[in-house]
Amino acid sequence: MIEGANSNVFSMFEQAQIQEFKEAFTIMDQNRDGFIDKADLRDTFAALGRLNVKNEEIDEMIKEAPGPINFTVFLTMFGEKLKGADPEETILNAFKVFDPEGKGLKSAYIKEMLMTQGERFSQEEVRVPATPPPAPHTKKSLPVPRGLN
Repeated sequence: MIEGANSNVFSMFEQAQIQEFKEAFTIMDQNRDGFIDKADLRDTFAALGRLNVKNEEIDEMIKEAPGPINFTVFLTMFGEKLKGADPEETILNAFKVFDPEGKGLKSAYIKEMLMTQGERFSQEEVRVPATPPPAPHTKKSLPVPRGLN
């Protein structure tokens, strides 16, 4: 088991953060059995539009855990990843999940994800300004944050 994979891990985060992690865990636990497994990861990637994830990629992710991934282990793994992590690097890595090839993200896709995943945003909250800045490579895509290309 991961060192600290017990109730002490809950002291690493504020209550609001724990709730956000719980929402993320619930989204990923596609079959609602209280554990994240290979099938859950594959389904999560599919829900995010990544249908071509290789078994090796999923195996590598699962291997990071010492065993079955329940919420406490999930929280512990994030705590270890975030400990000493550069916040900018963490954000950039999060964007890579949605845009692994660094081609840019379409605003419609971002809106859909914000309105259908996790703590859902309303139509009003995701409204884009009337004249968004044009992306350097196409007028229909938003630029990927610097460092993801």
